[in-house]
Formats: sequence, C-alpha cells, structure tokens
Amino acid sequence: MSETPSIQAKARPSGRSRFYEALNVLGVYVLVGILFALGCAISRDFLTTDNLLNALRAVTLMGIVSVGLAFITYSRHYVDLSIPGIMALSGTVAVWALGYGFAASLAIGIAAGMLIGWINGLVIGYLRLNPIIWTLAMMSVLSGLIRWAYAGRQIYPDEATEAGRAFLALYHVQVFGVLPLPVAVLVLAAAVGYFLMRRTGFGIQLKLTGSSYEVARLTGVNVRRVVAATFVISAAASAVAGILLTSFNKVGAVYIGEGYDFRTITAVVLGGMTLAGGRGNIAGVLGGVMVIALMNNVMSLVRIEDFVLGEFQKNIVQGAVFILVVGINSYTRRRTGTDDA
Repeated sequence: MSETPSIQAKARPSGRSRFYEALNVLGVYVLVGILFALGCAISRDFLTTDNLLNALRAVTLMGIVSVGLAFITYSRHYVDLSIPGIMALSGTVAVWALGYGFAASLAIGIAAGMLIGWINGLVIGYLRLNPIIWTLAMMSVLSGLIRWAYAGRQIYPDEATEAGRAFLALYHVQVFGVLPLPVAVLVLAAAVGYFLMRRTGFGIQLKLTGSSYEVARLTGVNVRRVVAATFVISAAASAVAGILLTSFNKVGAVYIGEGYDFRTITAVVLGGMTLAGGRGNIAGVLGGVMVIALMNNVMSLVRIEDFVLGEFQKNIVQGAVFILVVGINSYTRRRTGTDDA
C-alpha cells in the first residue's frame, strides 16, 4: 500500500525526536571511546591486531542477528526469544540438506528459518498474541523438534563430499581475499537494514506502527502485515547467522545460537533502540554491538592477582548493564516528555 501524505507527516520525526535520537547514537559511541581507552589502560595486549580482530570476530554474528532484531524492537514488539532456536534449526537443516548441493543447502536452511519467522509474524502480527510468550513457546517447540528429529544427536557435514567441504570452509571465506565473510555479511545486513528502515515506505509505516499502533491502524497502515514482516526479517538474519555459526562449529546441534536472544537485545537497547518502539536506528545498533565487543574484551583482559573474569561474571555484568540502560532510557523519556513518539 502506498503512503498518503498524512502517514508520511505523522511518521516524520520531529526536531526534538531527531535530537534525542542523535543523542542516543552519540552516547553509545562515547561509551565505545571510553571502553577503548579503558582497554588501552588495562593491558598492553589490547591494541594488538590479533586482540582487536578477535573482539570483532566474537560479535560479528551477534551483529547480524541484532540488525534483524532491531526491526522487531522498532515495531514495539520487544524481542524474539525464538532466535536461538531459529539459528539452530537453520544450521541443522543446512547440514542435513548438503546432499542436495552446497547452494541448495544454504537456501533450504535460510528458508527453514524464515518459515519460523513467518509463523511468528502471523501469530503475533495478525492474532495479536504476546510476542514474549509466543516466541518463548516457539523456542521450546524448536528445541524439542531438533532433539526429536535427530534423537538428541549432533550431525556433522560430510567432509568426503565437495558440498560438505564447502560448508565447513564457509565461515572462513575471505571476500576479495581480505574481508572475512561474516564481516562482509554484517556490513551488507546493516546497509540493507538502514535502507529499509530509513529510505522506504515500509520504514515510514514501521516507525508509525512502533510509535503508536492504533494511530497507524486508523491512518490506514496495514499494521498486521508490517509487524509480521519484522519477524520474517529478523528470522532471515538469524538464519544466516545460524548457518555461519554452524559452519564455524563444524556441527549442527540444538545448542547453536544459545544466548543470542539476550545478547542481541542488549546490543539493540544499548544502541538507543528503545523498547517503547519507533525510536533508534541501525547506526546505534552497530554501536551497541561494538560496546558489547569491547566490554567483553576488556573483561577478558582483567587480571586481579589470580582472579580472572569468567563467563558467569561477564553475564552478570551484561545483565546489570542491560537493566541500567533500560532504566535510564525510561527515566529520560518520562522527564523529557518523549514517552510518546
């Protein structure tokens, strides 16, 4: 459906909302600078090429998933808790489908993930079920389905076949001989995400839907279709990341993607994409991903006598940061009168 001038006018950000959106993006990159300076102060190893590349590789896939999830959060539907299941399903199905050829296995794996996104979109977009409850239930279904289908076993690409060898090498492919494939995919996903969100009629409708669902509906936006599309977009990004992660781990298993639901929503919120919907942009989301990369990297370099921060301690810190940022965002919106877009 084409946008009427009234829709464009309502969806167009005001000067005040543009100011606070720019402030959010600037804030996350200030935090990136602070963490970078802290890393330099903590360890001489921080500025080494190997360390910075490791920090980048550790969050590239999370960045891809975060770009997709940003559309759901922007639509005021918070988070997709079935992301780990979609990643595991896509990777496992891609390994299973290698018998049909390498290209076909990638297409089938991505299609499997997008099918789950389409189901989520239908139920949440058209039937208006709670997104958190539904996607949590879907995650449970996907986990059980994968375990049942393969009797709890992991499946491995067959290295004796050309398709199997190509799949195992997928994660390590260098685009133009320089750029790692996951990084290239992240750059492409961010560019496409920015274009869809900022330069298309869909993006205008999405902003209005996230800002005020009822206003968007009464203005003529097909809000159900818009919301459904966000879950398909998120699932497509999760499917691609799941296949790359499966290639990296060299195995299709139910645990592929574990923890990506919380880490990605943390990156999205850190980047200024508020849970209230209709605010934020992809540039901020990438900043949030960078914050998590540097935060994890700095924590891994912390040495206090014989004490080293482990995964459990890092999870505690990430959880505390998430709670703090959500609290500050909510308080700031109330005090500045921007609680309604």
